[in-house]
Amino acid sequence: MTKILLALFLFGIIHIGYAQEKRKIEWADIERLSWQNFEATPDYNIDFSANTNSGMSYSWNYSTSSGKPELAHEVKSNFYPDLSWVKDVNNPAYLLAHEQLHFDITELHARKLRKRLAEYEIGRRIRQDLKKLYNSTEAERVAMQNRFDEETSHSENKEAEVLWRKFVASKLAEYEDYAL
Repeated sequence: MTKILLALFLFGIIHIGYAQEKRKIEWADIERLSWQNFEATPDYNIDFSANTNSGMSYSWNYSTSSGKPELAHEVKSNFYPDLSWVKDVNNPAYLLAHEQLHFDITELHARKLRKRLAEYEIGRRIRQDLKKLYNSTEAERVAMQNRFDEETSHSENKEAEVLWRKFVASKLAEYEDYAL
C-alpha cells in the first residue's frame, strides 16, 4: 500500500511539474496578449484591475569539446496565464496594452541578458558569474516593472503611459539583435 501511495504521490509531483512547465507562454510565441490569456482568479483585495505575471528563464551549457571553451545559452521571457488575472474594466483595450507592456519589459530584459551572456568572457567562476549576470538583470527588470507602474499609476496616468510605450519600443528595437 505504501508503494502505491508513493507512486501516486510521485506521479502527482511529475504531473504538476509538467503542467507548470506547460502553463507558460513565451514572448516569441505570441504576437500580443489577449484577455483570454489571463486565467487566474482576480484578487479583489487589490485596487488595480489586472495583473500580469511574467519572468525570465535561462539555461546554459559549457563545453571544451572543440578544444576551446564554448558557452551555449538560452534565455526566454514567459507569461504565466495561471498567475495572471483581470477584473471587469471600463477600457479593456487600453488596460490590455498596459499589461502587454509589462510582458514587453520582461522581453527587453531577456534581450539584455542574451547580450550580456553573448559578451561574457569565460572565466574560472562561470557558474557564479552567470548567476550574477542573471540576478543583476532580474533586479533591473523588477525595478523597471515597479517604476512603470509607479509612473503610470498602474495605467491611470495616460501621458506617462504613452511615454513608456515609446521608451520600451525604442529599447526593444535597440536590442533587436538579441531577439529570438
